[in-house]
Amino acid sequence: MSSSPTPFWRPNVHADRRPALMARGRIKTALRRWFEAHDFTEVEAAILQVSPGNETHLHGFGTTLIDNAAAPHPYYLHTSPEFAAKKLLAAGESRIFDFARVFRNRERTALHHPEFTMLEWYRAGEDYEALMQDCTALLAEAARAAGATTLRWRGIEADPFAEPERLTLQEAFERHAGIDLLRTVTADREVDRGGLAADAIEAGIRVADDDTWSDIFSRILSERIEPHLGRGHATILCEYPISEAALARPKPGDPRVAERFELYACGVELANAFGELTDPAEQRRRFVADMDEKERIYGERYPLDEDFLAALSLMPAASGIALGFDRLVMLCVGARRIEDVLWTPVAEPGRGGA
Repeated sequence: MSSSPTPFWRPNVHADRRPALMARGRIKTALRRWFEAHDFTEVEAAILQVSPGNETHLHGFGTTLIDNAAAPHPYYLHTSPEFAAKKLLAAGESRIFDFARVFRNRERTALHHPEFTMLEWYRAGEDYEALMQDCTALLAEAARAAGATTLRWRGIEADPFAEPERLTLQEAFERHAGIDLLRTVTADREVDRGGLAADAIEAGIRVADDDTWSDIFSRILSERIEPHLGRGHATILCEYPISEAALARPKPGDPRVAERFELYACGVELANAFGELTDPAEQRRRFVADMDEKERIYGERYPLDEDFLAALSLMPAASGIALGFDRLVMLCVGARRIEDVLWTPVAEPGRGGA
């Protein structure tokens, strides 16, 4: 007997899901109106890209484009509209947003889905502090549109109208794990793997012999830090170590950390934001290092988007953020799984429909 859930298209199942789906529509309308009222232009990034992104643990869906001469070319479904959006900033756009359909392979959990909606927005010439204020406003807008007075997930609640707590990674590691994180980080991206491993073991966290500094950092973050975030009110977790900067620039005054923050509510990561890096040489170096690590772990690597790297030389100083729209809807309606707020979830393998 199959243990798969009843298909979403069964009338009784759809009737149960429909209130959450209608709330989803109201939330999207409210957020779109907020962006338009704040002089943002809605854009639509192409889904087909020459690179799906170059982060070590992100996995894209590959496909093949056949040109007019019947020659095949490898393409990918994007994991984020980020590369395309930054090209638009280079072209001269200043405030843009996109409700983008994005695709990530190897991800299917209560909070992950192979296809989902990413709300991304960018502010040219503005600091990433402005994005923190955006997050505060958008949480309240979403809750009002859904008729929610609290955000909820698995018994944890957060007030969407309260000012978010701001917490640095250094403060979070000291408070929840008793670890001096930045003691193991230098301004030139060098890290002390042995030092962090010893601190983690002392704190009772498992460390494998082949774990890198980044592996240990991520395990401490997921096991000891994230469960405490976004309880009672949202949390802005900021100033990531420069080795975890991704596409963020170093923070002026302390090059050991990057202008990167993540937004949490109810223990759920909702958004990831950067003060954007615009140095093409440094971005290339990071991408190559990440692809080398991806090849070491997974035996595969993705091409670099050379147009994106070229566009960085024209891109103005900017800040940008990606928010998991489906997760936000989940918290507003109190759903337990992401499928509960998707109109047509992706079919499980072996099934004709989800």
